[in-house]
Amino acid sequence: MTGEEPDIERAFHLESFRDHLGFERGLSPRTIDAYLREARRFAAFAVSEGVAEPAGVTYQLLRDHLARLAGEGRAASTVARTVYALRGYFRFLIVEDAIESDPSERLEAPKAGRSLPDVLSVPEIEALIGATDPESRTAPRDEAMLEMLYGCGLRVSELVSLKGRELDLEEALVRVRGKGGKERFVPVGAAARSAVRRYLRTTRPALDRGRSAGHIFLNARGLPLSRMGVWKILRRHVERAGILKRVTPHTLRHSFATHLLDGGADLASVQEMLGHADISTTEIYTHVDRSHLRQVHRSHHPRG
Repeated sequence: MTGEEPDIERAFHLESFRDHLGFERGLSPRTIDAYLREARRFAAFAVSEGVAEPAGVTYQLLRDHLARLAGEGRAASTVARTVYALRGYFRFLIVEDAIESDPSERLEAPKAGRSLPDVLSVPEIEALIGATDPESRTAPRDEAMLEMLYGCGLRVSELVSLKGRELDLEEALVRVRGKGGKERFVPVGAAARSAVRRYLRTTRPALDRGRSAGHIFLNARGLPLSRMGVWKILRRHVERAGILKRVTPHTLRHSFATHLLDGGADLASVQEMLGHADISTTEIYTHVDRSHLRQVHRSHHPRG
């Protein structure tokens, strides 16, 4: 550690930023470390450029920092994470009245070389769920399955592993076992509760042949529904609904997150419901939303 580092810590409010991330935002230690690392890296760069405190930071200085990272050969996804961390840092400084304006406001994260699946619109979601085959005896199961995927933002692996004891329809909550065995509680909306109740009352008893091991969603042989089974059911619905986009089970999860944010949900709540360990993973949906706004502007504004 050099003699300058403690001064940088104080001048750039980094200790207070760490407390904010842990106590106020409740982020995981791993996420806190990542955000602090990026804030410290930028603070050191700012000092090297003659800027001794956050109030002197400009948008151009931030751009220069990101350009330097890109010039070092860092991946676009890494630079994008830096952008998300710095946005969080400068939002904190605004709240703390350490700066008067946010120089990170116009920063755009670079494309990370991978695109999200298409997000379905609300009418497309309604058409998809409503495209069950009324002649099929498993129609209530299929509807309940789609309602849970979209209504709770579940991964397909989480859906097929779901057991009855993990679903509380009275409390409108489902306990989900996500990646790495981590558990989270996700609200179950009215439409999903109604569809699941109908499935449990009318269809699942006929499917259950004593081999379900307590799983909620079963196939025609009475065994837990597989991920491939979910894919096949979804594909039939997509075809019947006449949706031309490429739709996967994960598309419904992306649609869940995007529609929540479009409706005004805060990022931390969506992160919790999705089970993301790092909020920068959730923040990609805000980037999708900005891209959509730009497309609308280009398409409909006379000078777009």
